[in-house]
Amino acid sequence: MDARTRATGLPGAGHGHVNQRRSSRSRATPSEVVGTPKHKGEGAKFFTGYPSAMPSPGGQSSAAAGRSAVRAGKRLAPVVYDLIKERLLDGSYQAGERLPVEPLKAEFQVSKQPIMDALRRLATDGLVEIIPQVGCRIPVYEASEVEDFFAVFAALEGAVAGVAAQRCTAAQLDELEQANRRIADLAAEEDASARSRGYRVVNREFHAVVHAMAHSRVMARISRRMWDMSDLLINISGEPHPLANAVNERHHDHERIITALREQDRATARAEMESHILGTVALIHTHDRPSPAP
Repeated sequence: MDARTRATGLPGAGHGHVNQRRSSRSRATPSEVVGTPKHKGEGAKFFTGYPSAMPSPGGQSSAAAGRSAVRAGKRLAPVVYDLIKERLLDGSYQAGERLPVEPLKAEFQVSKQPIMDALRRLATDGLVEIIPQVGCRIPVYEASEVEDFFAVFAALEGAVAGVAAQRCTAAQLDELEQANRRIADLAAEEDASARSRGYRVVNREFHAVVHAMAHSRVMARISRRMWDMSDLLINISGEPHPLANAVNERHHDHERIITALREQDRATARAEMESHILGTVALIHTHDRPSPAP
């Protein structure tokens, strides 16, 4: 075990790391490698993947969810990845918070390997960061970084909406309307946490339909990761339930997007979508965001 492994609980890079992983795989228990995970479909289904995680079925504990996954013939590392990712996107952690391996190992009742595999994958996604000699933590971003992200994200989603305006079908527009009606219904939800999470979930469904209209798997793959980052940035902003009080405003944004799509107005669809995404910055008050620790 090298110095990085001792300090972080995560194997370091290099040939030793490769050999160690091969060795651990050869000793994997039946509960850690069971069956072969299936890949999600393409198009709208590929993009949605949301909830992108697997919340514990029926309110099960994390360990029980893992056992259920094993019985269903799934590998544990992807299940752990999905469960931790769901917490990240749902605001269970805050910027700078540590994710130590041992408590996760105890909670999920698995060996260290599935936890480490999940954290490495989340680090590749940009949802956590692994710091040598420190460990794994939730990233801390400066306000300018958050604003830059949403500027790029808005441009991408605007481009998707512009393409969708020329390719959408009547059935897809009806599906979009249905999703937006569900968002409007959320305004009656009294619990702010449920309202915020409900919007987040249905909003992903709404935008998944827009991507399906564009018929571009390449854009869908890129955008799905950006939507994950968007959800993370919103929910580690420090604002409690940041979307809870914006449901009506976001619903009206969607109405304007739908109108532009229905009229096949590419320029307006693009502009309305960009404005909608950029509006997120004001909701999470990036000017109040603390600077990351050195």
